[in-house]
Amino acid sequence: MIIDQNKEVSLRDVFQVMEFMFIFIIPMLTMKSFAEEKANGTMEFLLTAPLTPSMIVLGKYCSVLLFYSLLIGLTGSYYFIVEYFGEPDSSSMLSGYLGIWLEGALFIAIGLLTSSWTRNQIIAAMLSYIILFMLYFSVTFSKYFTGAAENFVIQLSTRTHLENFAIGMISIGDLVYYLAGIVLCLTLTRVSINHRSWS
Repeated sequence: MIIDQNKEVSLRDVFQVMEFMFIFIIPMLTMKSFAEEKANGTMEFLLTAPLTPSMIVLGKYCSVLLFYSLLIGLTGSYYFIVEYFGEPDSSSMLSGYLGIWLEGALFIAIGLLTSSWTRNQIIAAMLSYIILFMLYFSVTFSKYFTGAAENFVIQLSTRTHLENFAIGMISIGDLVYYLAGIVLCLTLTRVSINHRSWS
């Protein structure tokens, strides 16, 4: 329907719809990760297992990321739909998929972090929603700033970086944005679960 309305043989607008959908879906995938362990009293057992906190965090992260990757893989049929309408730019579509995958990977890392802060799954999901909506809509507030502050707010938004991927433009800055965000969130999650004040 999007392709038919825009008369554009690309998935650029589809990626934007997927991005907005994943803001709602991913917190529901991650909210139980650590919150449920704390609520059920199994967090202590998990931390005393022959695993390092880093291994625990990476294990939970990779499991959700694998499921998310499968969800993204199911949308591969979109390529053939676009092929039916014309001759799409394959490189821009591949970069768009890379962008939406990296963005989901960042959302998952944020979801794990908020899940490590509380034993209540609903609170974990709500905290994720707040952070993700702030990142998503921050670009709309750029008009209230000027100079370096305006550029910072624009670059803070996930929409800015995904748009670049969706049009086939991959830059070091966009890659650093996602990868640095993932590493930061996973590091903070490791620190959070290793802190025993919740037990």
